[in-house]
Amino acid sequence: MKFAQKCMILLTLSALAGGCGGKGGVTKTTTVPVTSRPVALEATPEQLLDRYNAVARNLQSVDATVELKPSTGSEYSGVINEYHEVKAFLLASRPYNIRMIGQVPVIGKTVFDMASDGRDFEVAIPSKNRFLVGPVSLNRPSSKPIENLRPQHLIEAVLWPEVRKEEETLPEEFNEDSGRYYVLTVLRGGYQKEILRKVWFDRADLHIVRLESYGPKGALLSDVRYGNWQPLQSPVAGLVEYPMSIRIDRPRDEYRLDMTVTKVVVNETLTADRFELQPPAGAEVVHLGDASEEKKP
Repeated sequence: MKFAQKCMILLTLSALAGGCGGKGGVTKTTTVPVTSRPVALEATPEQLLDRYNAVARNLQSVDATVELKPSTGSEYSGVINEYHEVKAFLLASRPYNIRMIGQVPVIGKTVFDMASDGRDFEVAIPSKNRFLVGPVSLNRPSSKPIENLRPQHLIEAVLWPEVRKEEETLPEEFNEDSGRYYVLTVLRGGYQKEILRKVWFDRADLHIVRLESYGPKGALLSDVRYGNWQPLQSPVAGLVEYPMSIRIDRPRDEYRLDMTVTKVVVNETLTADRFELQPPAGAEVVHLGDASEEKKP
């Protein structure tokens, strides 16, 4: 390289580093007031695990009224459908009982009624006069993603599973412009360890803001996000707040549920009959998973 070229490069780098006219390299400095600076709280992995398990152990039942807005599809499928918002009544009780009734706002017409006991599920669709029954283990995605909505998909979103002592957890930090987070990864044991669950904590207040659930081979089954934590009117031991915004993403089932909680009561006694769902008179009962049903178009 010629001497003149070397000099030109050095002069250019000097100008970039020092700025033109000797004014320095920083073009603008903004001082953020102390009161406006985001907070990043500190917590140990043990404290985070105790915080999560306090909710998982103490929350035994949920009786909530929610505004529910489903959407299906994705950019990958090329089609995204958004459905009308419905008012829904949600009941959940440990270990696996759940029921949700969706109604058209104002007129109160039932759109769906579905329940699950952890073994089987039932879904009543009055507009089609159909009553669907099947095992929760059924894994046969429909070509119409809205038909993949199952009551058992909601249970883990509202009643978190406890992290047991024998389950290994791995802590990490995750930082981005919008916030800083702690993430606890829970591992599934066995011959080969796999990710079972990821729990996200917002370091601004240590609230749990995200819960990811994984299947075999790292398949993301559910991605639930929580926000707008509000004090409970009747707090219980270890639980004084509840998230009023819940978004459930089921990427493999290609649907999403946005739930805005308008009223919630926790840990009241919910009798078994409130989870019972029977076929309406004259409804067509469809047993999903039967060989005869598999052959139908």
